[in-house]
Amino acid sequence: MSRIAIMLLSVLSLAACASEPEAQFGADGKPLPQVYKIKSSEEAKIPYRVLDSLNALRSARGVAPVTLSPTLTAAAATHSRDMSVQNRAWHFGSDGSSPIDRARRAGYAGRILGENISETFENETETLAAWMNVPDTREVLLSPEAREIGFAWLQEPTGKIWWTLLTGG
Repeated sequence: MSRIAIMLLSVLSLAACASEPEAQFGADGKPLPQVYKIKSSEEAKIPYRVLDSLNALRSARGVAPVTLSPTLTAAAATHSRDMSVQNRAWHFGSDGSSPIDRARRAGYAGRILGENISETFENETETLAAWMNVPDTREVLLSPEAREIGFAWLQEPTGKIWWTLLTGG
């Protein structure tokens, strides 16, 4: 065998010995969550993944689909930023504004039906699933009166994400 072949076999043998980093587990025995970092290349796709998932859920319940509203999305983005500044997930803006106030400021002329918010390290699909597991937030998602949604987020450098979803009709 030539020296190059022996070196190549040695390198491949050593590479086969290298192992993946072991998963870390919490006190409950479950794997610790990994930080979900939103890549800039994914940002434009996320609202449409949420829209498609939400419309599949609505269809399964016999409810008409919704569309993305740029004005509701602008109001949702404003609230996600504001929740981050306040460091609390709640429905009131730092100026005391309600979801209705924020939608009006963004130029939305329709009726606001509901707002779902979340402070989490979970991705958009996990967040949507969590909202579906709670009767009040599920009602916002599946309201037969809803025709439009706004969906936005702010991700902090730590990975924490402030999600906001508004429904309007």
